[in-house]
Amino acid sequence: MGHALIVEDDPDVAETMAALIAAEGFTAVTARTLKDARRQLATRAPDLVLLDLQLPDGQGLDLLKDTDQLANTEVVLVTGHASIETSIQALRLGVADYLVKPFNIKQLQGILSRLMRPSALKAELEDLRAELERSGRFGHMVGRSPVMRQVYEQIARVAGSAVTVLITGESGSGKEVAARTIHDLSRRRHQPFLAVNCGAISPHLIESEIFGHEKGSFTGADRQHLGFFERAHGGTLFLDEVTEMPPELQVKLLRVLETGSFMRVGSTTPVETDVRVIAATNRVPTEAVASGKLREDLMYRLDVFPIRMPSLHERPDDIPMLAEHFLQDIGRREGVAKRFLPSAIAALTRHRWPGNVRDLRNAVQRIYLMADGRDIDDEWLQPGVPGSAGARPPAALAAADDGETLVVRIGQPLAEIERAVILATLKRFDHHKERTAAALGVSLKTLYNRLKEYAEK
Repeated sequence: MGHALIVEDDPDVAETMAALIAAEGFTAVTARTLKDARRQLATRAPDLVLLDLQLPDGQGLDLLKDTDQLANTEVVLVTGHASIETSIQALRLGVADYLVKPFNIKQLQGILSRLMRPSALKAELEDLRAELERSGRFGHMVGRSPVMRQVYEQIARVAGSAVTVLITGESGSGKEVAARTIHDLSRRRHQPFLAVNCGAISPHLIESEIFGHEKGSFTGADRQHLGFFERAHGGTLFLDEVTEMPPELQVKLLRVLETGSFMRVGSTTPVETDVRVIAATNRVPTEAVASGKLREDLMYRLDVFPIRMPSLHERPDDIPMLAEHFLQDIGRREGVAKRFLPSAIAALTRHRWPGNVRDLRNAVQRIYLMADGRDIDDEWLQPGVPGSAGARPPAALAAADDGETLVVRIGQPLAEIERAVILATLKRFDHHKERTAAALGVSLKTLYNRLKEYAEK
């Protein structure tokens, strides 16, 4: 049975919270002032402190200066409104979460259900740091380069809190892997982690996918549908390429972040939710605001804690480790272990990898499939296109449009060539996107993003 201390000067609010906490199997005591709170702390160390920001004899945050008494206690702020300042303040002071008055009962229940002692989180992080030195792995992430160590420290700092995170970086740099690592180190780890690519869903369907819809709310809605926010309740929702979300939907996302509630399409009844949002984009947020792709108020609400994922050419020392990791992973799935010879590792390290970690992973998979023996040298690594076994250089393209080849003139912009190849391949496979992506050696996400760009032009 856990023990909670409620530091709240409003007796009605305090008693309501105490009753709700008791219903969840906790013991609870209340304090109306800082002086009373310190007396309660001296009597019995609580597992949880629910701390009002404004108290008759001072700021609630002054209690956090008593670090010895709260060393192994989870602290949750209780505030009249959710603001960026509150989020930053909570993060800086190591606060686990915050409740907004009038508080969301589901959020309070969620906080109680994921109660973890700070000492347990610290011990876990120390184990991860030790594992990083042993194997080069930090949770789901791989690499020991200085830039990645900075990312790991940022993740360690923010994982135990409830603040929103905005991850930026080039496509394929590992933004979703970083988001999943944050989730797995958080107090929400036992609840769902759901990822949605906002750029890969039709603008006509994205609101329904994210917020859900009621039966009969539109043509084809033959049953009630629960959106990502409901399915991720208690856990983490990762919104990838959030700048591709339609502006009118960005307004609704902002409202959820501020109130903790939303309405399904076709409904007028608010649904309460307890979800941590991690967003990501391959655009520079301020540039996305300037171009109208991202609302400024939403940017500030998401960008409470920014993390930038470095591109692979910024961390070349990690390439051998990543390549070996992907090769071993494929070998376990396929049942046949293979290894890179030094010549192959050298060739992989020299390449710039414009598609970043995803590009390297796809290349390793192709190399594994094409190599006959267990030892892999640089035979299958063509200049400029590592991993694309048997690929012909541009000069070898046939100068005839026969449905299988394309004519490319010298000096033609690469963007035009890429567009022509993608659209021709899509046509060749009867607009089957999965087969097209596989043939081009890119992810389905990358293909969707390119097609969306072409449709906008």
